[in-house]
Amino acid sequence: MKPFTLFGSSIMIIVILISAAAFINKKNQIPEKHIEVVLRDLGHQLLLTAKDSSSRVLPVKQLNENTYLISFQNDFSFISDTLINLVQRTFKKNALAKDYTVSLKNCKQNETVFAFEINGQAGDLTPCRGRKLEVGCYAIEIELLKPNQFNFFWLILLIIPLGFAGFYVKKKFPKKEEKESISDNNDFIQLGSFRFYADNNVLNIESNNITLSEKETKALKIFAEHINQVVEREKLMKEIWEDKGIVVISRNVDVLVSKLRKKLIDDNSIKIINVPGRGYKFVIE
Repeated sequence: MKPFTLFGSSIMIIVILISAAAFINKKNQIPEKHIEVVLRDLGHQLLLTAKDSSSRVLPVKQLNENTYLISFQNDFSFISDTLINLVQRTFKKNALAKDYTVSLKNCKQNETVFAFEINGQAGDLTPCRGRKLEVGCYAIEIELLKPNQFNFFWLILLIIPLGFAGFYVKKKFPKKEEKESISDNNDFIQLGSFRFYADNNVLNIESNNITLSEKETKALKIFAEHINQVVEREKLMKEIWEDKGIVVISRNVDVLVSKLRKKLIDDNSIKIINVPGRGYKFVIE
């Protein structure tokens, strides 16, 4: 595979994965309107527990990307456990968030009266339980904590180009030890300028190793045993395919011989000649 083809394929896959990641992230985002409705309902339920059915929950303010503020029209009083239980129940029912912090603030001094955190990984923190709050102006600040999850899409974006690069380098620069193991191996058949290592499925010419398929190796081995002799087409079909229980047609032999010719092209003295009505002759001039 050519370098520009590898590069183009890598870019295409990266674009597809980024698009998929963006789509999934967008799909998993909770709509802002939904959050606002849930938080307004939370404020309304808190007023009802304080026996206040006439006061109004003011518009929910978004302080930043994940933090919201619930304010109320009038002063009221409640018990801290009521807010803790109400938030947990509401968030679970509406699948709003699993991890979050809640701070109750005094409107006038803007001081935190009490706070708690629900966190599945670090553990829940719910101090000041059972505390009765006096009548006053309160605002509830809620921060939705983003889950700390590893993003596998970015890992894939890194691995795929590296995989393509590794594949190209492996093809372009075979391991040194592989070359040495072939050159040190004396178990080969000399075919013209080629060394044929049948056990390794390799043809070697000078410093170039050419990998053969199992069928190409079998065919070349048959030809090497019958140099300058006609090898019947039926013999090739039988020994390469039929002995393994595979039924093929004559065309399969033609395709295999064509592939073998291309791999022997570096030596002009070697020819595989068609013998009409019979088969092929492997000739070394």
